[in-house]
Amino acid sequence: MPAADDLFPPTEVTPATPAAIPLAERLRPKHVADIVGQDHLLGPQGSLTGMLKRGSLASLILWGPPGVGKTTIARLLATQARLQFSQISAVFSGVADLKRVFDDAIKLKRSGKTTLLFVDEIHRFNRAQQDAFLPVVEAGTIVLIGATTENPSFALNGALLSRCQVMVLRRLDDAAMENLLVRAETDAAAGLPLTPEGRATLRAMADGDGRALLNLAEQLFALTDSPPLSSDQLANLLARRATLYDKDREEHYNLISALHKSMRGSDADAALYWLARMLAGGEDARYIARRITRFASEDIGLADPQALLQALAAWEAYERLGSPEGEICIAQAVIYLATAPKSNATYKAIGAANRAAKETGSLMPPAHILNAPTKLMKNLGYGAGYEYDHATEAAFSGQNYFPEGMGRPDLYRPVERGFEREISKRLAYWAKLRDETP
Repeated sequence: MPAADDLFPPTEVTPATPAAIPLAERLRPKHVADIVGQDHLLGPQGSLTGMLKRGSLASLILWGPPGVGKTTIARLLATQARLQFSQISAVFSGVADLKRVFDDAIKLKRSGKTTLLFVDEIHRFNRAQQDAFLPVVEAGTIVLIGATTENPSFALNGALLSRCQVMVLRRLDDAAMENLLVRAETDAAAGLPLTPEGRATLRAMADGDGRALLNLAEQLFALTDSPPLSSDQLANLLARRATLYDKDREEHYNLISALHKSMRGSDADAALYWLARMLAGGEDARYIARRITRFASEDIGLADPQALLQALAAWEAYERLGSPEGEICIAQAVIYLATAPKSNATYKAIGAANRAAKETGSLMPPAHILNAPTKLMKNLGYGAGYEYDHATEAAFSGQNYFPEGMGRPDLYRPVERGFEREISKRLAYWAKLRDETP
């Protein structure tokens, strides 16, 4: 019978040649100073720089979009702080994996070494799993560095957040992206086959993601004898990175907030831009239609009574036309709302009315404005003394319609803009007649 070594001869593992290693991995920074786009954290006055100088690296949550250096920063911090680096991903790890990592860290701690545990996608852990970190972080067994693309305020529980400092990593700007392209060309000992406009388009296609940029550049280096590519040629050759947008995550709320505030600020161009960003990200146009309908009453109200009708008409038109034709109708409504006179008087008035209703409880309406369909109710004074407004010369009786004993509140205060200017005049006229009524 042949020996086991004959049946399963040892496989000789050949180290990967530099060319076989992906460009993004070859260019991964070896020193903290090599990281681009995060000077607010790693520059001379950066928060992390200060921690390293003081020798007091705290547990951190690195929050930022993909491809901005979260994993690299964690690795380099471990090296510079002389900590044992350990890494897990919340996508593939469970409680058993955490226990094994914690046990290893405890053993290292006994020998005088501290573990820096990097947890990628930490927001993927549920609350119970997140709680498992608390004792080892508090005891100093590990320095925890969690990476997340989600807002920690929503994605992480309060107990864990209170034991970590949140560091916000920025989307890489154009200068940082160009820096990466220059490094890539140095590594390849060749220039990218791009016109200046094509080069700018390549940076834009990566949308602030350094890893995506280097992956795109690697595809271009693979071209042989290619003339410089224009923007259009590049767009036909490479797939643009998908816009960062998740309809049930923070970006969803960030962009609708930007749209709402742009319309409130009467900036139609900015409002159209954020509308386009939401639609490009796959947002349901019905959701946008619902939100701009709310805006029509909240931020315009009776300053332009047509605003609500425009929003509703756009919503109905979209339901009939669908995408993409119906999106033009929503864009029309957005322009109308952005350029309309603004007033939040209605919004403030219903808020004040709600507060007054809660404070006054179940006070009865005054008897004179109650109907009296039965003899008993008439005998109790229901409807007695009611004045029919149309029977007066000004079609205004000036009677009190608030509960007896309740002072007259001033709830609706129209602004001196748009149609509310006319309403303000009417209210002032009626107030004058009310004051003159015995």
